[in-house]
Amino acid sequence: MKRELFTHRSSSLNREMHILIHGDKGLPLLVFPTQDSMCTNFEDFGMIDTIADFIDSGQVQVFTVDTVDKESWSDLYGDKAHRGYIQEQYYHYIVDEVVPFIRQRNDSGRMPVSVGCSLGAMHAGIVALRRPDLFEGCIAMSGIYDATCFTGGWMNSNWYDNSPVHFLQNMPINHHYISIYNQRSLIFCVGQGAWEADGIRTQLLLASIFKAKGINAWCDFWGYDVNHDWPWWKKQIRYFLPKVIDRTMINKQE
Repeated sequence: MKRELFTHRSSSLNREMHILIHGDKGLPLLVFPTQDSMCTNFEDFGMIDTIADFIDSGQVQVFTVDTVDKESWSDLYGDKAHRGYIQEQYYHYIVDEVVPFIRQRNDSGRMPVSVGCSLGAMHAGIVALRRPDLFEGCIAMSGIYDATCFTGGWMNSNWYDNSPVHFLQNMPINHHYISIYNQRSLIFCVGQGAWEADGIRTQLLLASIFKAKGINAWCDFWGYDVNHDWPWWKKQIRYFLPKVIDRTMINKQE
């Protein structure tokens, strides 16, 4: 398997960031690590090995990014406005810098699918839902989609823009993004076992919003034995990835 670590200075974040690439062709996957982690996260916890056959066969190429979560989502005692600003700059880093980088390095002609577990699922959902024109969809596993869970209920414009249950709730039903969503593979999955309470609650909110807006996203609730942990995320990525690959191939042909 081809593996390459790319280091660059982000103009959005004014710091060095890293992108770890696995594979050399196929549907691009933009992977967000779990909370506070960096670009080796999926590799370190065996997720790259779990999908190695998809990478080795050229079906997917994986781009895993760093996070700045320690300064945004995780800094619970920090200034809330500054934390929201950092998250918004991270969002711009992804859409303005990482997505063009992926276009340069991937020749499939397909837009990336965002992927993440836990807080990584929040990031994956944010970018896919805020910019469906740039993403072919998402696979979001065990996410929490309400930013106020991290701010003690406090909200400003930056946190609003990074809180899917808020910005989707207020999206007009005739917004042009809704028709784009329905051309995408939007997958949200959560178990109903240990450590999944906030994920279940916020995914239920997402599901109700999707239904009300006529958005055909897939909100999947797995069993009561399915915990917020890597062994289940490995099963989920194996289950959902082939479906996303098939869907994106159909979209490309159309």
